[in-house]
Amino acid sequence: MTNTEEFEEFMRNHQTMVYATALRLLGNEADAADISQEVFLRAFKHFGEISASARRAGWLKTVTTHLCLNHLSRYRWRWRFFSEMLSAEEAQEDFAATLPAPEPQEPLAGGSRQETLQAALLHLPAAQRVPLVLHHFEEMSYDQIARQLGVSLGKVKTDIHRGREALRKILQFSPEGELAAAPPRPAIPPRPSFMQCL
Repeated sequence: MTNTEEFEEFMRNHQTMVYATALRLLGNEADAADISQEVFLRAFKHFGEISASARRAGWLKTVTTHLCLNHLSRYRWRWRFFSEMLSAEEAQEDFAATLPAPEPQEPLAGGSRQETLQAALLHLPAAQRVPLVLHHFEEMSYDQIARQLGVSLGKVKTDIHRGREALRKILQFSPEGELAAAPPRPAIPPRPSFMQCL
């Protein structure tokens, strides 16, 4: 097998994990595809080092998480720039924290628990979704999340609490407490294959 063929196999084996991690953090399929492509470009540059490593999946997940956080940070700075144009009274309110989670339009039955949770996470605003995903999926502590996002520990705790409450409103549970239905997924075109990008 040539180096290119090995990398293609490596990419096929890990693209779902990389894309799912990016999608959970970003909540946008186009951005998740862009970040995934960037992750695999970096992986290609370092393929000689990571190809034989047993920790290559962890390396990919770490790079994905960092690129997503950088992307969200750039977006946050853009939002702050435009929010400075608001009056002082309007600017004091944390706009992202006040966004309610949208109500599901019609419940959908079926699907796995993981798919149901993924669909519900896409409905959360980034201020709630990102800390929630970092804590529950990336297993980061509240302190680590606060440092990564550059916010206070109290804000992390508040955002995670608000995210959990919003998920309870979005998700439907059976009387026994089992997950019964998920909100409809937003209509988004299918993601491109990463193989087409190389």
